[in-house]
Amino acid sequence: MPDHTTQPQFYRRLFLNTLTLSAFTFGGGYVIITLMKKRFIDQEHWLNENDMLDLTAIAQSAPGAIAVNASILVGYRLAGWRGAAVALMGTILPPLVILSLAALVYTQLITNPWVVWILKGMQIGVAAVIADVVITMVHHVLNHRRALQIVLMLVSFGAAVALNVNVMLIILASGVIGALWLKQAPVLEDVE
Repeated sequence: MPDHTTQPQFYRRLFLNTLTLSAFTFGGGYVIITLMKKRFIDQEHWLNENDMLDLTAIAQSAPGAIAVNASILVGYRLAGWRGAAVALMGTILPPLVILSLAALVYTQLITNPWVVWILKGMQIGVAAVIADVVITMVHHVLNHRRALQIVLMLVSFGAAVALNVNVMLIILASGVIGALWLKQAPVLEDVE
């Protein structure tokens, strides 16, 4: 992957990309992950599918908002600590401004039926985007035909849905299993 940090406009583009993604994305981390994929893989060509999948998995398992975690990780992957700082600022600035303004008129917003209807409609869109993320990730895992990942995916889904196991326990167990597996076969993941 070429070093983009030497290009004069790289940090400005990184900031503007994360700023616009954050400003126009409603619905949480899974929504922004899909849009980050389209922006950073399909349009900018700064990352590849495997990078984005790995960064998404780490962002999900780290404490905090998935969108912020993913932006920090993308920025760090692209340009180290400077990239992480630029991506973080671009990601947190829009919600900070929007929430500050919304706090001024909070009472009027929560009682306005138009706002309530708009938010209900946005929930439907968010559900569709989250479904797209899940389908894309499952498709990617199944295409690579890695038995451990497929088994972990199925067992995790079954544990969460059928057995109502706490998601944190599933993430921790999957992380431990993945770390143990990588410790025994660290080179196999990088072959692709």
